Amino acid sequence: MVDQRTSSPPVYDFATWEPVLRLQLADAPEPPSGRPLRVAGRIHRHGWSLPRWGRRGRMTAAERDAVEHIRRALARAGAEEVVFSAEVRPDGRTTLRLVRPGPAVEGSPGYPVLGVLVLAEGSLPGPWRRLPDPVPGAGPAPSVDLELLERTLRERLPGAAGATEEEIAPAEARLGVTLPEELKVLYRVVRDRWEEGDDDAAARVTEAVGYELLPLRDLYRVDGAARHSRWEFSAKRAVITPPDAAVQGLAGSPGWIVFAGNGGDELAVDLTPGPRGHTGQVILVDHEQSIGAELVADSLTDLVVHRIRKEHRDRSGGGLPVVAAVGGHGLPTVRDAAHPDLEVLSVDVTDGAPFSLAPVTGLGRLRTLTARPGALADPLEIARLTGLEFLELGPRDWRALLDAGAVPRTLSAAVVGTDGDADPLHGVDIANELLALRDRPLISRTVLEGHLGPVA
Repeated sequence: MVDQRTSSPPVYDFATWEPVLRLQLADAPEPPSGRPLRVAGRIHRHGWSLPRWGRRGRMTAAERDAVEHIRRALARAGAEEVVFSAEVRPDGRTTLRLVRPGPAVEGSPGYPVLGVLVLAEGSLPGPWRRLPDPVPGAGPAPSVDLELLERTLRERLPGAAGATEEEIAPAEARLGVTLPEELKVLYRVVRDRWEEGDDDAAARVTEAVGYELLPLRDLYRVDGAARHSRWEFSAKRAVITPPDAAVQGLAGSPGWIVFAGNGGDELAVDLTPGPRGHTGQVILVDHEQSIGAELVADSLTDLVVHRIRKEHRDRSGGGLPVVAAVGGHGLPTVRDAAHPDLEVLSVDVTDGAPFSLAPVTGLGRLRTLTARPGALADPLEIARLTGLEFLELGPRDWRALLDAGAVPRTLSAAVVGTDGDADPLHGVDIANELLALRDRPLISRTVLEGHLGPVA
């Protein structure tokens, strides 16, 4: 039997890349006469991002074999992924640049070049750090009826063994909260122990409650950090809690106590409700969402006894947007986007003059700025934005900030974009300068020369 590790091709051998490069050339548009042709992409040990093949939506057997060839090489080298860019001259002479992003880069097909530079290890975007706002006067719903809830549960679950006060108290101490009385009633009737030999007990509890109940010892809080996915998406999101919301639009809360589920989503009692909510209301935390939760019932009594399920309502929040786009199909000016609650701003190129950032200077909640190359009149105005944690710019704008020593010290993550049709990896030098400013691991680069034969 052949050991695949010894038979795998070396990742830094030009011959390893020839099959992918030749297939990409065959699929590429013909360049102007005498001009080199460029192809680029990203190959991961568990996936790939090759733009032209991705747009086609399918791969041929030869293309799959070529990608698998490189995956084996990555495994042999102990590398997770490689970003590549090849310049193929008309006579076939080829310069292949290989980049291994490293641990300080959050790679993603959403950023087909390098990905997001994580300048502060373990950092999270603002919405995933946000704690609940206090809601003075919030209390249990009028529908709470402890006697009715207990009686209903005992009728549905005869013989169930409940938890004692001595068992409930440690759960409260571990969670750091006082559990609502309704939840205590639930666990005084039933927990994770039923009459011996009753194999259908768990199913009967699920039927009685409406969801799969967790054992008392397994109750936990919804952690916002655990719901964070990637900076590329998260930095451009915002937490919104309208004045008439029952549930705060958070990623997580120390007052969201998960006690049940439906095989994927989490069911929690909410001790930190929104302005129109009730303490102890029941909410559903969707596993496919990274922010927010939906109101299920005003109380456990409503959920268990009356089988009430609230309908989801879309709430935009009204007022001025905290996430705004300027230029392109967005707002006409930066001034139109400026207001004290603005958190995320993207600036695109327009037919008119580039935009000044002066109208958003001094906005304390502005944490994310993305600007297309050529969209900003003066990139050095960025230095006056004192709360930025995420910044996405083209190489020229980054160069201006670096040369002036004006890269914001508040940044936790950054993206070096591309300038039009330039070599998609020419921002690596700038990326490494940004990483070096924070003593983060640098991106490694390798240049290989080879020959693919004349380009047709």
